[in-house]
Amino acid sequence: GGYVVGQTVKLLKQHHLLEDTDVVIFDVLGDVVCGGFAAPLQHADRAVIVTANDFDSIYAMNRIIAAVQAKSANYKVRLAGCIANRSRDTDEVDRFCETVGFNRIGHMPDVDAIRRSRLKKKTLFEMDADEDILACRAEYMRLAEALYNGTEAFNPAPLPDRDIFELLGFD
Repeated sequence: GGYVVGQTVKLLKQHHLLEDTDVVIFDVLGDVVCGGFAAPLQHADRAVIVTANDFDSIYAMNRIIAAVQAKSANYKVRLAGCIANRSRDTDEVDRFCETVGFNRIGHMPDVDAIRRSRLKKKTLFEMDADEDILACRAEYMRLAEALYNGTEAFNPAPLPDRDIFELLGFD
């Protein structure tokens, strides 16, 4: 994982893709388990955390918040917020955000439109304009516009592990 991320950043630099574009989206899967996770953060203005409305995802988000905060001591990266992904509700994410001083900037509900687009190997924007597809497109466009126009930088305070268990109702 870390090697591949490092090589990807190197390739982006060689082709001047980090300097010659307005927006670069670097999708990194993980929960801060390797050094390669942090490589794209050195080149970012803002980081967005994509999470789900469940304990494991929020626990990982808390760890990622701590990692980005540590990286921001030496780099310009700041947290822009989080997106609740593939979740019917956002109550747990919202409660966590309120507690740590963070913000949910988007919500991608768990809808079948996204699964269908993956099966057809198409983006949502290449799919027929069904009602659920249009709703997903609208949320993506709203989020893209908000990020492109600039977002407030957040400085959330990550919770100790014990506090996350207490907050989300686990013993």
